[in-house]
Amino acid sequence: MKNNDKTNVMRLLDGKKISYTAHTYEQDPTKTGEEIAALLGEDADQVFKTLVTQGKSGQYYVFVIPVKEELDLKKAAKASGEKAISMIKQKDLLPLTGYVHGGCSPIGMKKQFPTFLHETAILFDAVFVSAGKVGYQIELSPDNLISMAGCVLQDLV
Repeated sequence: MKNNDKTNVMRLLDGKKISYTAHTYEQDPTKTGEEIAALLGEDADQVFKTLVTQGKSGQYYVFVIPVKEELDLKKAAKASGEKAISMIKQKDLLPLTGYVHGGCSPIGMKKQFPTFLHETAILFDAVFVSAGKVGYQIELSPDNLISMAGCVLQDLV
């Protein structure tokens, strides 16, 4: 991959000398994360999506869960110590994180928010997350994802 094809997430990983593999796919807004995983020959259990939420307190939280799962808002609230959690509006994603819907990565957001990773991630040698741009993914070890995004492991689904 040429340097000008690299996303900011990839440059951050390069800067920390963290090993990853970049994957690209043709953008198709009609495809789900599960469909993209199948298209790329990836195990959907290893492909994670990044969800941004806001607690009743006003604090923002990031949850990283398998693409085929839904975030359990009660478990998310418990994990974050909030009374309630709700998804942020899609229009608020870019100004808050620097990422667009479908290209949101837990690594390299404008501001570091408390980040929780579904506990199944550690069952794999590698997991896939967005590389910060629609059509780009990175594959890296769960330990490296945890260290780069400051993740806490939790049961979230």
